[in-house]
Amino acid sequence: MPYQRIVLAVDLTDQSILVANKAAAMCKAFDGQLTIIHVIESLNYAYGGDVPIDVSDIQEQLQTTAKQRMEVLVDQLDVPVQATVVTQGGIETEIHRVAEENNADLIVVGSHGRHGLALLLGSTANGVLHGAPCDVLAVRVKSGD
Repeated sequence: MPYQRIVLAVDLTDQSILVANKAAAMCKAFDGQLTIIHVIESLNYAYGGDVPIDVSDIQEQLQTTAKQRMEVLVDQLDVPVQATVVTQGGIETEIHRVAEENNADLIVVGSHGRHGLALLLGSTANGVLHGAPCDVLAVRVKSGD
């Protein structure tokens, strides 16, 4: 059965367009719907809640920047985008939530194909795979290092 409801999770780096183009091609091939999500990991969440300063202004700026980058990404795609979501929280949790809310058939994420210690510690793609409500496609992107 073809994928009809695709959720694309992006980190909004320059490599996001490579992953987005794969998701767009699948939407074209299967006449599917595309929802794009970007998750801003809460600074409180990332640092275990022990941030000694008010980070609300920083979080607001991150939201604004992410929304602008999302618009640029959407404008580069040659398929209609059903919805874009810029949210805050745990990356894997939010991606799973949006996939469930959209009754997604497929989640598409980028993978840097890390090895060694980074592989042992896990990655976002690996985190999304475990507990996903649907299939997950990890698109290999070259690391910038």
